[in-house]
Amino acid sequence: MRNGKTMRAWRWGAVSLMAAWLLGVNPARAEVAAADPIDAGMRTCFARADRSSTAGQVQCMDDARSAWRSAGSNALTQLLSKLPPAQQRRWQASQQRWVAWRDAEDTMLGAAFATTSGSAYQLYEADMRLQPMRDRALTLRAQAAAITGGDAPHARPCSADAHCEHANYDLERYYRKLYARMPKHARPSVVHAQAAWRAYRDATTPLIDEHARLDLLGARLATLKRLSETVGNR
Repeated sequence: MRNGKTMRAWRWGAVSLMAAWLLGVNPARAEVAAADPIDAGMRTCFARADRSSTAGQVQCMDDARSAWRSAGSNALTQLLSKLPPAQQRRWQASQQRWVAWRDAEDTMLGAAFATTSGSAYQLYEADMRLQPMRDRALTLRAQAAAITGGDAPHARPCSADAHCEHANYDLERYYRKLYARMPKHARPSVVHAQAAWRAYRDATTPLIDEHARLDLLGARLATLKRLSETVGNR
């Protein structure tokens, strides 16, 4: 359990942009998004006296998560309105894969954090449930803003991109580490979440440029690394 001074430092110094660093989100994109009303509202929520407890802080993040869900839906609608039918179908498939991964990820996070104890881990878990929602909304917003005439972005194959290749190598390494650290009964949740993420990645990377692809891979890498270092902590 953290003392009051440390917890206050965590609230103000860690949440919002902390999550970007924690989960590997592109720092430049996180800075631009930092002034978003949803982030500002979450910071205001943290400052409320009636949200000073761990449960209150978690509620602030849950509220922000719901708001980012709505923002993502709105951004997807805007993106689809700018695309020809063939591209619309590809983005709709990406969204379906993302929803399937999000649900599988929530199950895995529940299993991982069930092995921990302490209020700090409750906050980490809430944050790690929030960030995929935020990331997806920001990605969809960026794609909608970048669309010109329905042209699809061009990216080299991952095999021709050293950064992409290195990220995939580390992804597999931390996935194996997380799998090994999870209790045996919970390991299927890791397998299912990672398979769902790969399906989402495969449906999405042909639609985005190399920078967005590295954001996607980096976020996943940081998540697996963080969880592999968290499972079993008490």
